[in-house]
Amino acid sequence: MFDLLLSPLSLLRACRSGPRPVGSRAVEDMYFIGSTFASISREDRSRMNERACGKDVCSSAQQREKRTTSRAVLTMRMNNRKLYGTMHNLDIARIFNEIADILEVQGENAFKIRAYRKAALTIETLTQDLTVIAERGGVKELKKIPGIGEGIAKKIVEIAETGDCKKHRELLQEMPAELIELLAIPHVGPKTIAKLHAELGIANLAGLEEAAKAHKLAGLSGLGTKAEENILKGIEQYRSHQGRVLLSKALPYAEAIVSELQRLDAVERILIAGSLRRMRETIGDIDILVVSTRPNEVMDAFTRMDGVEDVIAKGETKSSIIIRGINVDLRVVEAVSFGAAAHYFTGSKHHNVRIRELGLKRGLKINEYGVFRGTERIGGEQESEIFASVELPYIPPELREDRGEIEAGRAGSIPNLVELGDLKGDLHVHSIWSDGKNSIEEIADAALDLGYEYMAIVDHSPAVGIAGGLNEEKIPKRSAEIERVNNRFEDEGIQFRVLNAVEVDIKSDSSLDFTDTILETFDLVVGAVHSKFSQDRATMTNRIISAMESPHVDIIAHPTGRLLGKRDPYAVDMAQLMAAARETRTILELNSYPERLDLNDLHCRMAKDYGVLVAISTDAHDTLQMHDVRRYGIATARRGWLEPKDVVNTRDLAGLIQLVKGS
Repeated sequence: MFDLLLSPLSLLRACRSGPRPVGSRAVEDMYFIGSTFASISREDRSRMNERACGKDVCSSAQQREKRTTSRAVLTMRMNNRKLYGTMHNLDIARIFNEIADILEVQGENAFKIRAYRKAALTIETLTQDLTVIAERGGVKELKKIPGIGEGIAKKIVEIAETGDCKKHRELLQEMPAELIELLAIPHVGPKTIAKLHAELGIANLAGLEEAAKAHKLAGLSGLGTKAEENILKGIEQYRSHQGRVLLSKALPYAEAIVSELQRLDAVERILIAGSLRRMRETIGDIDILVVSTRPNEVMDAFTRMDGVEDVIAKGETKSSIIIRGINVDLRVVEAVSFGAAAHYFTGSKHHNVRIRELGLKRGLKINEYGVFRGTERIGGEQESEIFASVELPYIPPELREDRGEIEAGRAGSIPNLVELGDLKGDLHVHSIWSDGKNSIEEIADAALDLGYEYMAIVDHSPAVGIAGGLNEEKIPKRSAEIERVNNRFEDEGIQFRVLNAVEVDIKSDSSLDFTDTILETFDLVVGAVHSKFSQDRATMTNRIISAMESPHVDIIAHPTGRLLGKRDPYAVDMAQLMAAARETRTILELNSYPERLDLNDLHCRMAKDYGVLVAISTDAHDTLQMHDVRRYGIATARRGWLEPKDVVNTRDLAGLIQLVKGS
């Protein structure tokens, strides 16, 4: 199941067909998943929270072990488009990359491997939806795309129709499952696996770890001591994330399941609970609550959904299934207990303990069934009743981690958390001038569709090594294009501005990749580390602080450099970084890209405490990402207690410019 965490990003759209009319309780309850839906006003959401509901329910250890079989690593696929929606280009590319990986491990013809990799790269960089092309014109239309031959085109059609292709399934069957598992380990590529298998007979994770600890890898050509150390680190990272998937993977799946179930007349209310409702960055299980007086009908539909791989348990009040390798628990509760169940099963455990303790002090018993004084139920239908029973205001799910939310509630200082609709622009988007897939005009039009007032085009500087990155020759040409787009908006009377920005590399010697003379020509400068991640704590900290001290650097992007499940944060003293950001008035980025979410929630809270402003940006490389990934950044910001005043891009254009250039 771990390809969901370790494969390249593939944001799959949740099924949107056939929802009940907005206003039905089932639909309303969906909006409380993370309170990040822009279509609901803050006032409406406040009222709806009175009806809101949601704990972290872990399956048994035996169930979790069952989920973590090696075969699951590469076999979770989009088997049914009815439930999960259309395959995204990145999902199709991922399948071709995995075919190439397995062929490379098997020692197949290099030409064939290159063909699959070339196809994957072509698909990743396409701006058109490949499934639409496949449905519209089939193989003939697909072959018009450079790099797509007839064989690849046929497979694309098959994937678009079924979620996978025969070649991929055959390779998964041919290759030992435990050997496939090694492909999910950071720092272990297909060539390395082939070498280890051929020369040392390594065929599984245990064998790889044993050989690395015995220093048997260092003696192999092309590896060495450093590679051996990295492989051991990769194994540790892999194990630490076993059983967990990215928020961006779990949430669309959960929403699709809810969308399917809410069509049933038997479903009165439905809500996603657990750590997914709290919007944690990685998720272990999906928990769903339903109110129904016909539970058997609901459970039958749940366990028979398309894509169900296994039914772990089926009962009248609880059933558990495996779908896409993820454990999904569904509970049917009585309407009078829905609020109490929502609170209990949303969690966190520590938050719930605190609430129960407060109840006991008042002579109350609080559990998943309600609030009781003796044997009398005095509340529990609405989640707000749980909080009211212990004299607290409603606490948003994202805050329920026992990190001060109880105390804030007592003091009447629960933060007015930032929402998607508060954002006025995105300050980190890449265009075709570096490694993005869309033109500046396409990005600007997409930003307008999102209701933004501005958008920063932040292309890479040369040191990153990105093909087509900015250099001194290209900068004026790109600036002219930005000016042309801005003039178009001005002529049309549209209040929107494209900001001329750059993501300048902070090099290993602490210098910036462009001179001051060049940097001062930009509207906005974003500094970022893209190399030498293994520098020691003091060196890396000083490297970033040095960039902050530049009069031209406005924002530090993805400040810790982490990639969830792939790369640990580099060693950096965050307290020193925060203090320097406050001193230099440098903004820190919350990178919304689901594999980053960097700053994380704890660092967002830290920034707030230090008085450091945060930019919630997408780091989007295409217009779809501009739309899809921003809610994950908002969720992380909310978990970090950020309010609109703490986020720089909640300001209008004039306020942003005054803040950046007036500092």
